[in-house]
Amino acid sequence: MKITSRIPNLPLLGMIASALTTTVFAEARYSFSRPLMGTTFSVVCYAENHQVAEKAVETAFAKAGEVNTVASDYDPKSEIRLLSQKEISTPHVLSPRLYELLAHSQWVAERTNGAFDPTLGPLTKLWRETSATGQLPTSETLASARQACGWKHFTLNAEARTITLHRKGMAFDLGGIAKGYAADLMLESLFKAGIPKALITAGGDVRIGDPPPGRLGWNVAVTTFDAGKHDEILTLANAAVSTSGDLHQSVEIAGVKYSHILDPATGLGLTARSAATVIADQCKLSDPVATAACVLGKQAQAEFERFPGVREVTCKTLPTP
Repeated sequence: MKITSRIPNLPLLGMIASALTTTVFAEARYSFSRPLMGTTFSVVCYAENHQVAEKAVETAFAKAGEVNTVASDYDPKSEIRLLSQKEISTPHVLSPRLYELLAHSQWVAERTNGAFDPTLGPLTKLWRETSATGQLPTSETLASARQACGWKHFTLNAEARTITLHRKGMAFDLGGIAKGYAADLMLESLFKAGIPKALITAGGDVRIGDPPPGRLGWNVAVTTFDAGKHDEILTLANAAVSTSGDLHQSVEIAGVKYSHILDPATGLGLTARSAATVIADQCKLSDPVATAACVLGKQAQAEFERFPGVREVTCKTLPTP
């Protein structure tokens, strides 16, 4: 048998290579935004064309919408609001999405010693009334609301996917974690759609994917006490950044400024001017840890830097006038 070898036709290989390179699309930058969860969610991403980007981002926004449907404490028909009407000491089945969110919230609450507490719904209601009327709640009203709070007063059963409430009047406020959790789901959705070069902004929370073409990372401006001034510009990839403080939400009563960030120890908004920026692996970490860091102040900085998945914590305070 005669064996012959075939030498590739080099010009033909060149033509094939040239044809293959023409199928590689240059990525362009696209931006989208939508009102969600009481703030504006924004997405900046790189994709081969607008149609591909728009389809992927629509799916990502739908993920955030799912979180809003189960976790909004503004919507009286949301699952979290309806949960407050359930009987105590009786297990109640949760949707997979809400169960996961509450389980993670309880995990963070335990590791922050309650500085982040997802059960402060009764106190949140009082803060909103205070913000609207300019009057603090009476001591009796405050004591009653505080009695209904406490992250240790609900039990989750992973196998049955149930929750059991142990205090009357319990209500959840997931405002310090739901937006970060939603941003994580959105980035995960974009990755699955083949768009890893993306940045998602949800209020004070930023979820970052792969860097833009030709760059080491995305630039993220950090602002704490002065809306017209950036404290610093971070350049990051595949990370999450959250900043919490009283810059945008506070109320002044009798010369005292009360933040929307509640102090579980008093039941009222923080009066010390504090802000915290947290860099973490995921937004569902950076979001609640930033809230807890504001509550605990600078003494918590070293502790949170050892928190699993948290990369850096920066706490700042201003002197009280």
